[in-house]
Amino acid sequence: MQDDYSFFLTRIRELADLKHAESLMGWDQETYMPPNGINMRARAQGSLSGLIHERLTETKFVRTVERLKDLELKGDEAVNISRVARQLKRSVGIPRQLVIEMSETTSLGHEAWISARNESDFAVFRPWLEKIIDQKRQFADLIGYEGSIYNALVDEYEPGATIESIMPLFEQLRLELVPLVDAISEKGIRPAAGILDRVFDVSKQELLGRQIISDMGFDMKSGRLDVAIHPFCSGTSPDDVRLTTRYDKRWLPGSLFGSMHEAGHGLYEQGLPSDVKGDPVGQSISLGIHESQSRMWENMVGRSLAFWNYYFPQLQTIFPGVADDMDLDRFYRAINQVVPSFIRVEADEVTYNLHIIVRLELEVALFEQQLVVKDLPEAWNEKMDKYLGIVPKDDKYGVLQDVHWSLGHFGYFPTYTLGNLYSAQFFKQLCEDITDVFDQISQGQLIDVKKWLNENIHSYGSRLTADELVQQVTGRPLGVEDFTNYLKKKFNSLYNLSN
Repeated sequence: MQDDYSFFLTRIRELADLKHAESLMGWDQETYMPPNGINMRARAQGSLSGLIHERLTETKFVRTVERLKDLELKGDEAVNISRVARQLKRSVGIPRQLVIEMSETTSLGHEAWISARNESDFAVFRPWLEKIIDQKRQFADLIGYEGSIYNALVDEYEPGATIESIMPLFEQLRLELVPLVDAISEKGIRPAAGILDRVFDVSKQELLGRQIISDMGFDMKSGRLDVAIHPFCSGTSPDDVRLTTRYDKRWLPGSLFGSMHEAGHGLYEQGLPSDVKGDPVGQSISLGIHESQSRMWENMVGRSLAFWNYYFPQLQTIFPGVADDMDLDRFYRAINQVVPSFIRVEADEVTYNLHIIVRLELEVALFEQQLVVKDLPEAWNEKMDKYLGIVPKDDKYGVLQDVHWSLGHFGYFPTYTLGNLYSAQFFKQLCEDITDVFDQISQGQLIDVKKWLNENIHSYGSRLTADELVQQVTGRPLGVEDFTNYLKKKFNSLYNLSN
């Protein structure tokens, strides 16, 4: 057994190193790679993906994992074997050539998406999206699934989740959100007008954003912040976490809350157990849990009145002549404005999950062959009109706005809403455990929030499932009540709605 487990550890750490390189190539493509480098980069990424797949599914390694599965291992050893066995179930039987083709297609498809988005022309991206979906459907058929074909996709990002388990939660959420959005819309109040539509110098936006994520506890000696067309966090290990954001001189919240959001992801990555770097047990549990960390920092901390009680005077100092005539109450109302909008990443807390429901329903329809790619822009606009009451003016603000499909990340979107639900339950418990948390936040003291998350969420790595973690931390399974109660309490007050 000892020889088998030693071989197992050697191989999974080799694979972790290869994935480290793969991650850095992807990060570089999004940040610093020259445009003409795409074809060679696509080939290199395809080769590396093929090598990773080949090493993972090698017969000797697969048989070693099978033997270790039959033993009654305990602790981290058992978690490592379980996580890799699950990965093998999704990988054995997938031809190496398909892995290479999928990597090359998404790399080239991503560049086509950028061009299509810049030109606001879905036709530029359409053939690539058709190819990506066809390859993902082949992948789903090869790994197998029960129920909807979509289950094979969502399980990659949220282990154990199925469309059958997700849809009831999302439907319950939709029934709560649509009336709340309607009630707020009837007020006709636009508190951001005249406040957030001013020109905020980009260099000063960066200065404020870096100060905030530093106060959050993000360690710049083990991370960095750069610019990308679509903000993301890329973590190769707790010692190397790459954040990106984007800046718009006429939209301060984009970089401000985008940076806090990605730093929330980054704090999770930096908080993972350092003694098992590269091992499966030292990785995050699921994307839903990951997203709970970013949404908590962005919204429940970053958009709170307590937070701006401390940072608003700093904002006025950093932007002299721009924010001098503002007051805290007007600014707080402005950053919490609720209005149906086209761009998901800039959506307010109340409408955000309706964006996710739109995407989820379209993805399911595409993979269950109830919708074809050529009809996607029209279907997108119809659902935006149905759930948010608005219709995008062009493809850039509609079907082309998200990067995920160009990367083949089907099944990813539901984790955003699951993250919101997790975040509400976690934050409620955090407030019960740290009774003066908002007093601390109002004084710019954010470290106790970070420490609580480190101890209760991050430090477990993947030793618990998402269901087990939320049950352990909050004493109950995942639901929508804490999240909807949070929204109603906050926005009933902001918009003077009846309870």
